[in-house]
Amino acid sequence: MTATGAVPTVRNRRAVKRVVLVAAVLVVVVAMALSVKVVGKGSTVGAGPAAFSASTWGKTNFPKVQAAIAKRAVPATELAPAIIADPAAAAKKYGVDAGTGPEFATTFTGTVGAPQDGIYPVTVSGLPSGLLVRIQTGPAINGTDLRDAPGTIEFGQFTNQIDYQNAGAALNDQLKKQVLAEVDTGSLQGKKVTVTGAFQLINPKGWLVTPSALEVNG
Repeated sequence: MTATGAVPTVRNRRAVKRVVLVAAVLVVVVAMALSVKVVGKGSTVGAGPAAFSASTWGKTNFPKVQAAIAKRAVPATELAPAIIADPAAAAKKYGVDAGTGPEFATTFTGTVGAPQDGIYPVTVSGLPSGLLVRIQTGPAINGTDLRDAPGTIEFGQFTNQIDYQNAGAALNDQLKKQVLAEVDTGSLQGKKVTVTGAFQLINPKGWLVTPSALEVNG
């Protein structure tokens, strides 16, 4: 009688375990269902960050870069003697740290000489003897002067090194579109120009300036 009566008890325990297990599974399924968001057609929910558009960034930021360089620009007649006298002191006072050499913003008016591969020498009155000042006008604009000269555009603002480099190239592209396209860069020789721009100091006796603004005076 005792043995016979024990059988239903074991079965009851097994049935209870099955019910508990099924209930637990149902709880998990319901929780998963509640955590899922239905994404409609065209929705950006769940999408990764948009890819960096260098062209859009450059178009938006070029006017800001122009304004920043114009604000920082030191007349060449003031900057050149300071660099020749003490490059380190001049960099501390006027420059922006750009790794291999300080970046300077400057402005000057002078007469354009004969070009070589889109690079023009400019004779500026009042500069120290032996200083060669040149401006690059394209078609290729090299370097990252426009990106680095303001001192406010940093690597940490971008996802990676490629985007950071592309940002510099995008500013150069906007220079060609927004400034140099308005100038007949093929016939500047002999003309007087006013330039605002930036250069990285590699050689105190030679500046290669990337213009952020260029006006032909005649």
